[in-house]
Amino acid sequence: MLFLRLILYIHKYYILNKRTFYFLLVIFTTVFSSTVKAQILDPVSWSTSVEKISDTEYDLVMKASIDASWHLYSQKLDEGGPIATSFTFKESENYTLVGTPTEEEGHSAPEPAFNNMMVKYFENSATFKQRIKIINKELSVVNGEVNYMVCNDTQCLAPTYKDIEFKFSTEKATVAPAKKETTSENKNSKKDESKGLFSIFFLAFLSGFAALLTPCVFPMIPMTVSFFTKQSKTKAKGIRNAIIYGISIIVIYLLLGIIVSAVFGADALNALSTNVWFNVIFFVLLLVFAASFLGAFEIMLPNSWANKVDKQADRGGLVGIFFMALALAIVSFSCTGPIVGTLLVQAASGGSQIGPIVGMFGFSLAIALPFALFAAFPGWLNSLPKSGGWLNSVKVVLGFLELALAFKFLSNADMVLQMHLLEREVFIAIWIAVFGALTLYLFGKLQLPHDSPLKHISVGRLSMGLITLAFTIYMIPGLWGAPLNLISAFPPPQHYSESPYGVGNMQTGGGTATHTQEIPEGAHLMAPHNILAFNDYEKGLAYAKKVNKPVMIDFTGHACVNCRKMEQNVWVKDNVLDVLKNDVILISLYVDEKIKFEGEAPESKLRPGKKLRYTGQQWSELQQLRYGTNAQPYYVLIDHNEENLNAPVAYTPDVEEYHNWLKEGVGNFTSKK
Repeated sequence: MLFLRLILYIHKYYILNKRTFYFLLVIFTTVFSSTVKAQILDPVSWSTSVEKISDTEYDLVMKASIDASWHLYSQKLDEGGPIATSFTFKESENYTLVGTPTEEEGHSAPEPAFNNMMVKYFENSATFKQRIKIINKELSVVNGEVNYMVCNDTQCLAPTYKDIEFKFSTEKATVAPAKKETTSENKNSKKDESKGLFSIFFLAFLSGFAALLTPCVFPMIPMTVSFFTKQSKTKAKGIRNAIIYGISIIVIYLLLGIIVSAVFGADALNALSTNVWFNVIFFVLLLVFAASFLGAFEIMLPNSWANKVDKQADRGGLVGIFFMALALAIVSFSCTGPIVGTLLVQAASGGSQIGPIVGMFGFSLAIALPFALFAAFPGWLNSLPKSGGWLNSVKVVLGFLELALAFKFLSNADMVLQMHLLEREVFIAIWIAVFGALTLYLFGKLQLPHDSPLKHISVGRLSMGLITLAFTIYMIPGLWGAPLNLISAFPPPQHYSESPYGVGNMQTGGGTATHTQEIPEGAHLMAPHNILAFNDYEKGLAYAKKVNKPVMIDFTGHACVNCRKMEQNVWVKDNVLDVLKNDVILISLYVDEKIKFEGEAPESKLRPGKKLRYTGQQWSELQQLRYGTNAQPYYVLIDHNEENLNAPVAYTPDVEEYHNWLKEGVGNFTSKK
């Protein structure tokens, strides 16, 4: 369009002759048409090779070269997430498959569009291997097919099927290299991992400061610092001993993190975030920790351990200082244990083997710092608040937070099993109850064991109570379908609910599209917006003709991240939602729909000789053949003759821009009448 504007500008002010003007226009048309053709995106190219393992076993190697900014998904994804990469190989009497295809290490990151499910993907390149065992040495070729999906920051492509072929010669097969090459993907993966580890460290550091404010740790600060300053002959020696004491605390907790990492191992840690039983176990653990903080009981290590450690602490010197730090860890375990346990759970479920080590370093550093600082500046001790009932209140607040967090893990297990026992409304109701009870506690309306009598409410406690009260009120509209963006990472997604339209709304109830009182055949009300939508092109077009309204084709996908962003952030706005409900007929075509055809499947128009497997492939081919693109989301406004009313658009996060596009298309339809 910039080139066309330039031609018109030159023609207007410099008056080109007709021959020159048309010559430039032809150039523009050629460039523009080539650009349109280039809209069929194919960011992944595949190459194959064969590696010899032994005289009878070979590896079929499938290497994907991925364009910059795109990523390819792993084979190992849980149900309800993006489309995983998969391979199929033609059956033959000449060979047998040994196991399943393997893949190299890739990125692991939570996917917000799928309730922060941990998703593994590849960038730049990816290598997969399938081992086979040769039965007939005359084998010359192995045929297969790869099915995959790719996305970038703005769009996802429909699932793609490509044939792969392995030219097989047992004499010329490449011998597999002994060492694994370091790829740029591995470097990128390390960068992503470092970001996750920093988050773990920061959270653990804050948790360490929270642990300092518990009744088991806080009173120990002045006692321990006074011991070092009085027992040491010089101030410098006292400071040195206090620093050694702090380092000992760090070493003790680091050892705990190392043990957890060694026991579980990298593979087990990677499975924690989506494994049902791990999530259930974590739920139970956090319930126990919460009950302990709320005063039901105390989690304590055996007294004999503390006595033995105390004896060793009397030895003096570096060994004695180390055992003093160990005594602190044991004595304060009833307060620090639940926090440490929660940190280890969170760090381990992140999938990194060194996550628990980093978490324990951050936690112990926050605890150790005050001892060193107050030893260096003893006058600061006078500024510390006195011990009292407020320390137990800190424990109780932490207990409520642990209780709320526990249900996140139970929710993960429920969604993996698709049991629908802890759907969105139930989860939000539980959190409302938990934070509502916390509000009553902070206002002094609830008393728990070990609480001191509360004669008045301090300004700090009142402020905390007002914050939790506001947060509780904020969550209430979530029962009626509000998105609750502040806590979107915790509750189940909106489609995983008793009623996607909110409590009290049925599919044919309140909030239905105003253009009809009945849902026509082949249509449904799209959650959570109550937009009348068709998933079949012919039925939707026929209904549009019946009610005399334009059609909006929505090329989308179940695993399309930006499609969900558009629906949750743009479609929900009143001006856009009004047009979608009242002025157009929406046809949502899911290009990754895995519904098989009834009867004989049609033949693919893009891969002659091949049959389509699923209805989603039919919509993907329709998009590519008619509109010359294969990216989602992709929106087209058409009239009853299936002609475009304006230029189609892709991912458009700007609400006003998208609304103007809708109004332009509807206006063009009206003017054609």
